[in-house]
Amino acid sequence: MSKAPRILAVIALVGAAGAWWYGHRPAETTELVLYGNVDLRQASLAFNGSERIAAILVEEGNVVRSGQVLAKLDTNRLQPQIDQMEAIVGAQKAALDRLRNGSRPEEIAQARANLESARADSVNAAAQYERRRALSANAVSQQDLDAAKALAETSKAKLDVAQSALALSLAGPRSEDIAQADAQLRGSQAQLALARRQLVDAELLAPFDGVVRSRLMEPGEMASPSRPVLSLAMTGTKWVRTYVAEPKLGQVRSGMRMQVTTDSFPNQPLEGWIGFISPVAEFTPKTVQTEDLRTSLVYETRVFVEDPQDRLRLGMPATVKMLPGAEAAVANSAAVPETGKTKP
Repeated sequence: MSKAPRILAVIALVGAAGAWWYGHRPAETTELVLYGNVDLRQASLAFNGSERIAAILVEEGNVVRSGQVLAKLDTNRLQPQIDQMEAIVGAQKAALDRLRNGSRPEEIAQARANLESARADSVNAAAQYERRRALSANAVSQQDLDAAKALAETSKAKLDVAQSALALSLAGPRSEDIAQADAQLRGSQAQLALARRQLVDAELLAPFDGVVRSRLMEPGEMASPSRPVLSLAMTGTKWVRTYVAEPKLGQVRSGMRMQVTTDSFPNQPLEGWIGFISPVAEFTPKTVQTEDLRTSLVYETRVFVEDPQDRLRLGMPATVKMLPGAEAAVANSAAVPETGKTKP
């Protein structure tokens, strides 16, 4: 065979192969597929006070409810302090009431009686002194005269004291004394309230419904506000943390409906929506799977998931795909859902 027919045959064969491939080539897909892991809101719980832990009432994996008691501190030294402060507050309150009520009628009557008695003694002593002074010098010695004069002056001083005591009984306590007693009482009441608050804080309560992730301390250890005792994961809000490569960033919108599947439940997809798109680019983390090179810039995206049967677990790998018509639905929607809180 000559070279020309042979070349024509090769050209024809290549053309046929190209035509077959063109007709049977896989259709280009524009479907957005993301890979990530399930994430939950977490909290590290610590006591407000510094005391030895008496008991931890939950284990890892336990489901807890908001307000449930999770751990307790030793209160053997705190309760006596509260009893002491209650006694101090009671005594100060009684003292303040006594000042505000003023003198009793019986006390005023006693002061009046003391005044009358002192007045009578003073009149009698003054009369005796005048009688002795009026006598001749030969009838009364100078010593008796001086004694009568001293008695008269002493009785007059006692009368002044009795008059002042009656005036104080009628006037009642000074306003400054009442204000001082009231301030002392309020200070003691504040200390009592603080001690009672410390007693309440001796119980560590769950701030929300969740699952105990880990016990970080055990009974007998010394707790403090800076040392977490338990780690708690919230079960209500779940999302898949994914990363979108920069060339595909234009395909995602806030509120876009997505489909989430996991290896554990491949035939039971869950619905979700994009609730957060990071405004800042970063390099792809090592744990993230994308089709681009790991040096490509990506944007963190959070796809919030509806999980009524509580199938998703923290860290579970998940695949996220765009639901059919999701992009058009977002484009035609005038309202954008609140990030991470409201469904579109």
